[in-house]
Amino acid sequence: QVQLVESGGGSVQAGGSLRLSCAASGYTVSSYCMGWFRQAPGKEREGVAAIDSVGSTIYADSVKGRFTISKDNAKNTLYLQMNSLKPEDTAMYYCAYRCSSWSPPKFRYWGQGTQVTVSS
Repeated sequence: QVQLVESGGGSVQAGGSLRLSCAASGYTVSSYCMGWFRQAPGKEREGVAAIDSVGSTIYADSVKGRFTISKDNAKNTLYLQMNSLKPEDTAMYYCAYRCSSWSPPKFRYWGQGTQVTVSS
């Protein structure tokens, strides 16, 4: 059974940084496509970033240059480094796996999510 546990969310002022972590069990992050998506109340789900088995990455235009997705194969953990945060980045962020689409990133399964709130 696959389990994804996200952490690292919280409240930050605009311009600040957060790093989200996603510890995976029952799923090898090194072998498959994984990523992050977010959803704010009343808004559509948005694929934020994805990384494939060889380390290729893709980002939504809205976060390109500010967010970085990475993984630590030894820890079986996925990360999302978020810099220069903006109020519009406020959302629930979900770690996800089994990419159903690369561009834009879409996924079939995800964890419980972690809340990110950016104040102006």
